Amino acid sequence: MVQVGIIGGTGYVGAELMRLLSSHNKVKISAVSSTSYGGKAISSIYPNFYGLNEIIYGNEDEVIEKSDLIFLGLPSGLSETIVEKAVKKNKICIDMGADFRFKSETSYKKWYKKDFKLMDLHKKSVYGLPELNRKYIKEAKIIGNPGCYATSVELALLPLIFQGFIEEKGIIADCKSGVTGSGRSLNESSHFVNCNESFSAYKVANHRHTPEIEENLSSVSKKEVKLTFVPHLIPINRGILSTVYTTPRDKVDMEKLHENYCKFYKAEPFVKVLPLGEVAKINNVRLSNYCHISLHYDEENNKLIVISCLDNMVKGSSGQGIQNMNIVLGFDEEEGLTAIPAIF
Repeated sequence: MVQVGIIGGTGYVGAELMRLLSSHNKVKISAVSSTSYGGKAISSIYPNFYGLNEIIYGNEDEVIEKSDLIFLGLPSGLSETIVEKAVKKNKICIDMGADFRFKSETSYKKWYKKDFKLMDLHKKSVYGLPELNRKYIKEAKIIGNPGCYATSVELALLPLIFQGFIEEKGIIADCKSGVTGSGRSLNESSHFVNCNESFSAYKVANHRHTPEIEENLSSVSKKEVKLTFVPHLIPINRGILSTVYTTPRDKVDMEKLHENYCKFYKAEPFVKVLPLGEVAKINNVRLSNYCHISLHYDEENNKLIVISCLDNMVKGSSGQGIQNMNIVLGFDEEEGLTAIPAIF
């Protein structure tokens, strides 16, 4: 059994990692750390673990010493020095935050107001979108797990970008997320009275996942990809729906396009391209590591529309982290992640 630890285990990402890893047959949770709840059992924070997992929160040094692979669920700017310490001890690190998602320090500094303090670590890190970087993930010691919105939009667009089928500029990503995307700490926007029976845009054309999406799609295109990204908060616990509007270069044959999408994702266990005429919906991927994609064409305005749905806490976060873990450890990629989406 591979020993797996979590640094930052009291946020939603850490708790979801605990839930999913508990069903994994090849790993054991060795230690979990928390700055705020050290010495307390996880069940005292998340009662759903009561009688099932009573692990006590420790400190980060304990996690590093006891673990072969470490997940870091920390705010941006806090992972670098911990990863440095862990890598020196030959540990594999999967950062669930933003510190290792970028190759461009300029973009990271502009959007996160922080520098790369340890450049050598960033040169060794791999962006952990399996459908894009699987062969590099296999050999990585440091993996930057993608953002939830970025995962949804990138999976929607990868086949089109690879084939050069759409204009690289003028893409619009109109995305909606459940309130767990805001994290466990209460803020004004996620307060019940402000989000219940409401629907609001936030960080309009100013969200940190914008440069992440653009950097990775540009690396595929070999041209600069630009998009307008507008996220919205909807009053549900979990899930992301991304409606992405693009302009095709050539005449659109939907049957052929659908065939190309199916072929592109044929070997991908967690991406499901729906039949033409179907529409991807959040409730069909809830509590699962699957992403559903549906294709649509507005002939009158020559707009190709791709809808992508996933659970922001699973394929958009913890599930994808475990998928990356499976790849780098040489396990079956689907191990621990085959739960069928919840019916409701």
